[in-house]
Amino acid sequence: MAAHYDIQLIAPAGYPHNPDAMRIGIERLEAAGHRVHGREVLQRRELRFAGSDAQRAADLNALADASKPLPDVVLAIRGGYGAHPLLPLLDYDGLRARLGGAPVALVGHSDFTALQCALLARSGVVTLGGPMLGPDFGAPELDPLTWRQFWAALAADEAVATWESPESADLAVEGTVWGGNLAMLGSLVGSAYFPSIEGGILFIEDIAEPPYRVERMLYHLLHAGVLGRQKAVLVGDFTSCRVAEYDNGYDLGVAFERVAAASGIPFVRGLPFGHGPTKFTLPFGTPGRLRVAGGQASLAFSGHPRPKTP
Repeated sequence: MAAHYDIQLIAPAGYPHNPDAMRIGIERLEAAGHRVHGREVLQRRELRFAGSDAQRAADLNALADASKPLPDVVLAIRGGYGAHPLLPLLDYDGLRARLGGAPVALVGHSDFTALQCALLARSGVVTLGGPMLGPDFGAPELDPLTWRQFWAALAADEAVATWESPESADLAVEGTVWGGNLAMLGSLVGSAYFPSIEGGILFIEDIAEPPYRVERMLYHLLHAGVLGRQKAVLVGDFTSCRVAEYDNGYDLGVAFERVAAASGIPFVRGLPFGHGPTKFTLPFGTPGRLRVAGGQASLAFSGHPRPKTP
């Protein structure tokens, strides 16, 4: 990792409930030679949020200000609820004008998915689903794959993610790679902030949801016509899934099988992405090629925002 980047922190959702993780994350980034800006967002707190709606929206709208230099990376500090109230407050025209085609990587996951949807739908801005400051870079033990693949994705014209997917049938498709947190995706269907993607490769993840709720959210995407426009669904981590005695053998695997059968869309398992420690960095809105063969899956993608090498 030879490049050294200017990294701007943003806090679009919850306040830092674990300040030590934020400190460790900054220390690791700086030790790797990067310059971290915007730490003042770590001090903000209003109710459960990292500042008021206006303050948190201003973090993003500042990127539309032509009088200020653009950073190389815009990194969310954490997730938690908070993005939805910001969606009507964003300067979509200004962000389109400043970020459209600019080599600026906006990165996050979980609640950040709502912002990714809105930025692509309203501004055509491509973002990245990936690690965040506290939960990932500030983890007690830094996951080596998460760290390595993040920097590799930023550096490569074409990035490649490979993983084991023994339960998935062989497959070869191409399409727009997009996705993220399943609850966030479903919550925006039918709104002006939800992108319309034809022939996509959709990746999904979630946390602390029982299987029936995961199935219900997927059926929502199916009934709304979203799943039917996709070529494949990549199943990421569904951590802390709650299975009850009443489920009677019904689990996440069954839920995915039921929706795959109902939709006719192949579901590819095992993608390292979500609320677990190991996650790939994936694009939201760029072309990709998915290959599954012999229990191995590979996703190659290009056209994602790549900071210029200093």
